[in-house]
Amino acid sequence: MNNFTQRTLSGAAYVAVVVGSILFWHKGLFFALSAVMAILAVREYNRLTHPRCPVDILSEISALLLCGAVEAWLLLEMPPFNYFTAAYILVLLAAILIELWQKESNPFIYWGNLLISQVMIALPFALMNMLNYMSNYLLLAVFVLIWVNDSGAYCVGVLTAKRAKGNHKMFPRVSPKKSWEGLIGGIVLAMGAGALLAHFGWFEALHTGLNRYVVGILIALIVAVAGTLGDLVESLMKRSVGVKDSGKFLPGHGGVLDRFDSILLAAPVTLLFVLMLTL
Repeated sequence: MNNFTQRTLSGAAYVAVVVGSILFWHKGLFFALSAVMAILAVREYNRLTHPRCPVDILSEISALLLCGAVEAWLLLEMPPFNYFTAAYILVLLAAILIELWQKESNPFIYWGNLLISQVMIALPFALMNMLNYMSNYLLLAVFVLIWVNDSGAYCVGVLTAKRAKGNHKMFPRVSPKKSWEGLIGGIVLAMGAGALLAHFGWFEALHTGLNRYVVGILIALIVAVAGTLGDLVESLMKRSVGVKDSGKFLPGHGGVLDRFDSILLAAPVTLLFVLMLTL
């Protein structure tokens, strides 16, 4: 099987699982998907940043418990501080204290990586469930807008690179192929897609009081900008450790972090924006 076929099949499977878990199946199934992806993403991050250590397994368990705490609050109608939350705090505390028993350890590195794995990876996966709880179409819209933005940025970037003077690179040290022209093209296309999704009622459940097209365009703008920044952050991380892909989870596409890097920043920022509009 050649690389193009492999990428196409694995990419189609990825889209089918994401769309199916959000749109057609029970909300609990997306929780299961997000929890598994959170564990795998934290595991990838740990492998990229430092040699395997006892703290790593606790950080991966913490990712599961954090997703469980949010889901128990939303789906099972438990209070925010529930059994999962208590277990999450205890496991994090154990991960911090275990460094006291290590013969050779750099606590600044391991504690720092533990904090990053929870705040920048596990928490965004958990917050996706809040978007899904508000409206499954809202969460699906975030994914769709990211895909549209990425496609638009790629196409515009390729076309403008063929000009005599080429295009204007954003951050060549971090991502040599990303250009300002591509960024603008992706944002414009995403905003158009946001207006189209608003036309079909994807944001009606939010009850913001604003014109639905304005809501769709604003969400698209936020998703496109935050998603691009999330992609750049992960690219910087990979370049700092000298790897092309974060893992081999999805054949032809890289690891879990490679596939979810954009939404790991876009989901929390979108949730904050929606809460500001609706509260």
